[in-house]
Amino acid sequence: MHVTLICAVCGRQAVSGITHPICRGRYDIDGVFASLVYKGVAKRLIYQFKFEPYLTDLRHIVADLFYEGLIQQEAFFRIALDKAVLVPVPLHSQRERNRGYNQAEILAVDLGKRLGVPVKDILTRVKPTTSQVGKTQKERRENIKGVFQLRGTVDAKTVLLVDDVLTSGATLNEAAKTLKKAGVKSVWGLALAHGT
Repeated sequence: MHVTLICAVCGRQAVSGITHPICRGRYDIDGVFASLVYKGVAKRLIYQFKFEPYLTDLRHIVADLFYEGLIQQEAFFRIALDKAVLVPVPLHSQRERNRGYNQAEILAVDLGKRLGVPVKDILTRVKPTTSQVGKTQKERRENIKGVFQLRGTVDAKTVLLVDDVLTSGATLNEAAKTLKKAGVKSVWGLALAHGT
């Protein structure tokens, strides 16, 4: 099934996942890529990976699917990976303690090995948020506004933000704003799956 990519700023369909020129502001994300459609078997697999019974042993299968989906997208290869770092989208500390791990971090580490790109855990989520499920685009942006902070420094020109599921793009775009305000030139989102 073909993954239809979106502009992470407005949430509408976008060619190759590149942020629409009219939507792009100074600190907005440059674009997003996803490997799977969040439906059927992929949805069940991600659920098992992300929630009870916390099947982190699925990590290699999921990472293979993630990697294979990315390398089949021509626009993905236009990113200068040699000067890039992978940054997992953080969970709030309370949620990570409850789950026992951050699924985005697991994906970033395994993807980094396959792409030969280092992983830097430089973002932190400073306040908890409610679930994005069922919210409008505007509500999603408000829910996630100002929740990320940088810890440490960014020494890369390009950051590839890693998350498990891309819905509206609000989370990735908010994380990109934090990174770009810290001086990162280019920020791209990588999601295992895209869908509602």
